Amino acid sequence: MNDQLTHMTGQVTAGKLTRREFMGKAAALGVTAAMASTMFADAARAAGAKKGGDLKFGLQGGESTNSLDPATYASSVPFQNGKQFGDQLVEVAPDGTIEPRLAESVEGSADAKVWTFKLRQGVEFHNGKTMTSEDVLKTMERHSNEDSKSGALGIMKGIESMKADGDNFQVTLTEPNADLPYLMADYHLIIQPDGGMDNPAAGIGTGPYKLEVDEPGVRHLFTKNENHWNSDFGNFDSVEVVVINDATARTAALQSGQVHAINRVEPKVADLLGRAPNLTVNSTAGRGHYVFIMHCDTAPFDNNELRLALKYAINRADLVDKVLRGYGSIGNDMPINAAYPLFDETIEQREFSIEKAAEHYKKSGHDGSPIVLRVADGAFPGAVDAAALFQQTAAQAGIPLEIKREPNDGYWSEVWNVQPFCASYWGGRPVQDQMYSTAYLSTADWNDTRFKVQAFDDMLFAAKAELDVEKRKGIYSQMGRMVRDEGGLICPMFNDFVEGISNQLDGWESDPTQEMMNGNISRKMWFV
Repeated sequence: MNDQLTHMTGQVTAGKLTRREFMGKAAALGVTAAMASTMFADAARAAGAKKGGDLKFGLQGGESTNSLDPATYASSVPFQNGKQFGDQLVEVAPDGTIEPRLAESVEGSADAKVWTFKLRQGVEFHNGKTMTSEDVLKTMERHSNEDSKSGALGIMKGIESMKADGDNFQVTLTEPNADLPYLMADYHLIIQPDGGMDNPAAGIGTGPYKLEVDEPGVRHLFTKNENHWNSDFGNFDSVEVVVINDATARTAALQSGQVHAINRVEPKVADLLGRAPNLTVNSTAGRGHYVFIMHCDTAPFDNNELRLALKYAINRADLVDKVLRGYGSIGNDMPINAAYPLFDETIEQREFSIEKAAEHYKKSGHDGSPIVLRVADGAFPGAVDAAALFQQTAAQAGIPLEIKREPNDGYWSEVWNVQPFCASYWGGRPVQDQMYSTAYLSTADWNDTRFKVQAFDDMLFAAKAELDVEKRKGIYSQMGRMVRDEGGLICPMFNDFVEGISNQLDGWESDPTQEMMNGNISRKMWFV
């Protein structure tokens, strides 16, 4: 088989085998889709990526309220914008390892308490200023500030001190944490001149593309940064991010060639769309999950019996089948699945049970008034259908679930993390520490279930400090059970990232970290 694969990759390098042909032949040899995708991308890059052309994305997840301030990023379009104009210190590679970006190396002390990031020299911001360790320090200080409302605030909580030391940026933790480099890869932590203290929404960074047009909720245009520190990143003359929240319009734009790539292909049309001769549908399994979230500190969701009633009232298998069409897997009311290191596979799967749902609902003493669940098409693909299925099964248990459909525009600023019960999604994070620190630590700004339990916080910090792998896994197991049994998360399913890509593009690489190759399509792909 190795000889055959070597021959096939050679044909790719020579331009004699298309991606579709390579993927089909690799599958016949028993190679996984993810591995085959990576092999093809490596072989294609070896042949030399072509430069130039104007790339267009058609993306769901943009609103008129969006800002270019990285601290505020909560949906797909802002995330993608940040990937155009900005860089972090490090990034998580598709295989889960840490890749250098603005830090050319990372070194931890023996006890994993002090971490030193050696910064790349000669890096320029788009305004011509040379990046220094002071810019890095101020960036991290801004995201550590409660007033910043940063999505990275939770992961900054374990830091005792930070300093700029010549060409180095150094972090000292309150407790050891072997996962600190993963936390620094958070997509909010884009390094900005002076840390973005003066104008965080200026859209000025060190990324491969410079901001030209910023029309929130409509379009964003970026042009090639000729002075980017890595000439291998950014093969296009320009990148345009077009907001197309309607799924049908987004799909039509790809089919007609108006855009070259779209996110969130609806599972119900994915197979049909994939048959089109001019495009490819890519599906990547990972840590992303579609959820319904309840505020644990707001009535009636401050009653755990009611929360348990709703958790038992949802038919997970039915949602994976009818909403995801198999492009995903069943969830277990915790944000962690087998894609995470140190996942405990012995945690019992919660099963759909009308009887248990009715029992817990009766114990809750709820007065029978409508329980309002807010949803929008933009919450996740199929969110409205998922809510309707949830409503039907809840009714069988006597639970009066009322669906309130919200507009897409403003959903991430006016509904998510504001209203006490709504549909949402998470892209997941590379390690459990980051996922829990971002969304379940009591003081995290993105604690969207208002799950504030001191015992959980104590376990989270104990896990950070525990260097024994098995002991750390045991702590994470306890934390997962606590979120599942006491938290406000209803996690019925983990979703694949399903995206449509024009066959005019080459260099696709499956990446389970976030959608659209972890936002790196414009950095790593090219026009054929």
